[in-house]
Amino acid sequence: MSRPSCQASARWARQFSTSAHLRRPANAQDAASRLLDDFAGKTVSRRQLIDGNQLQKLSLTLGRTSIGPHDVTARPPPTGTPVPAGHHLVYFTPDGVEAQLGPDGSDRTYNAAAPFSRRMWAGGTMRWPSAAGGGGAPPVLRVGDEAEERTTLLSAEAKRSRSVGEMVLVEVVKELEGPQGVAVVDRRSWVFRLEIEPSLVATAAPEPPRRTKQGPTVIEDVENGSKCLFRFSALTFNGHKIHYNEGWTTAVEGHPGVVVHGPLNLINILDYWGDIHGDGRAPNEVTYRAMSPLYAGDQYQVHTAGVEDGTDGKKYQILADKDGVVCMKADVW
Repeated sequence: MSRPSCQASARWARQFSTSAHLRRPANAQDAASRLLDDFAGKTVSRRQLIDGNQLQKLSLTLGRTSIGPHDVTARPPPTGTPVPAGHHLVYFTPDGVEAQLGPDGSDRTYNAAAPFSRRMWAGGTMRWPSAAGGGGAPPVLRVGDEAEERTTLLSAEAKRSRSVGEMVLVEVVKELEGPQGVAVVDRRSWVFRLEIEPSLVATAAPEPPRRTKQGPTVIEDVENGSKCLFRFSALTFNGHKIHYNEGWTTAVEGHPGVVVHGPLNLINILDYWGDIHGDGRAPNEVTYRAMSPLYAGDQYQVHTAGVEDGTDGKKYQILADKDGVVCMKADVW
């Protein structure tokens, strides 16, 4: 029997590799390995103008009528206005046409393969680097800057917990560089859980959103209604259905209502820190973790749970909680 030619063997290898890649992963480890194979050694770069209109619309969505000394109720902030901490999240939003989105509406660039398709923003770290050499002002993104975002996949790991079973933990890092240098290093953690068959989810009517009473440690009350969530989804070009489609959220995802975005909670925490502790300066770093979901109409509190003195200054533990349940916690330096 004649042996296949080298060309035929190579063609068969390519076909086998492609078909193996398209099949559904057998488990979380398989899904994680595919992500690592796809993005090993790759950094994705994009460039964008930091325009004032986007910053103005975010500020108004948050119920804030000024950015620094600038009233933004009638017009965007002028060129040169610094982007507040965390507000860079409305820039470098996902690309792609609707057909490229996942079943839940999420951007699939760094998503694990189905059936590990239920994405949740789990936490991360943001740093605002000091100027090189320590001699000048730190780099800051400003309105009017031409900026570059560089995204690298750091890790993809299979995990398991008693409550949710198998999942994939994915970490990426984004560096945002403006004319003055790298202004933000944004490391994000996402969890991808197994998808749910709609027929297996209870069809009971969702619970009404719960509201809290102000407690003695409350500094600031926050309420993110459905209009706020819709506007934030639009600003971040986030098509994830859990933030606006109540039918999907309750019947498929099993939540009692549409879910407040993790990044929106983080921005509220950073704005609170700036108002109460910032003294007009940006933080050096924030490490945060999502603990429990919040839903449209929930009223929750952002407050300072503790302050520690360290070699690099004070570290503030900031909590967002509802009915005594911590929904997001953050350490801010």
